[in-house]
Amino acid sequence: MNYNGEFWKKYADENESRYNEEFAKFTKDLAISLRCTSVLEIGCGTGIDLRLFPDTFQIHGVDLNEYALGIAKEKFPVANFQKGSITDLPFEDSSVDFVFTHGLLNYLDEDTLQKGISEMYRVSGKYIMNCETFSSIEEKIDENQTSRNMLKRWMDYKVRIVSDVDMHEDIEPEKKRFVLLKKL
Repeated sequence: MNYNGEFWKKYADENESRYNEEFAKFTKDLAISLRCTSVLEIGCGTGIDLRLFPDTFQIHGVDLNEYALGIAKEKFPVANFQKGSITDLPFEDSSVDFVFTHGLLNYLDEDTLQKGISEMYRVSGKYIMNCETFSSIEEKIDENQTSRNMLKRWMDYKVRIVSDVDMHEDIEPEKKRFVLLKKL
């Protein structure tokens, strides 16, 4: 996996200005409605998608960007933020009820993506959510990103498809695809 520290530091600085309260609220409300009590965001950056979760949850965020994690820890100290890779998540098997990504998987190369999906499945106890830029043919968006068909990626795993729809623009203005899976 190729990690560009300068790119991700700049991304973290801009992340705070991109805060989308509607998406954060949607994610929190979804996890609560599914009767989850623990949540993990992979590629959490500065933790903006986790900040609305109540402290009754076990709240975890993992990212490779130490700079972003510093901001996350400062702004949301009740959560457990740690440095880690999607390919080697520091959690026990089936230990987190609700595991999700938001705009991360489009940045991964093919090998990292496949290993990451396997790790997400391993640590998830109940549900997995991906909210990513979608294309049925998976094509380059720019030099850093590739659009993904995440539903196709999950077909080799024991999951039940709960949802595979485009996010409403009021919740996610970038029109990402919302995939929700129940681990079987």
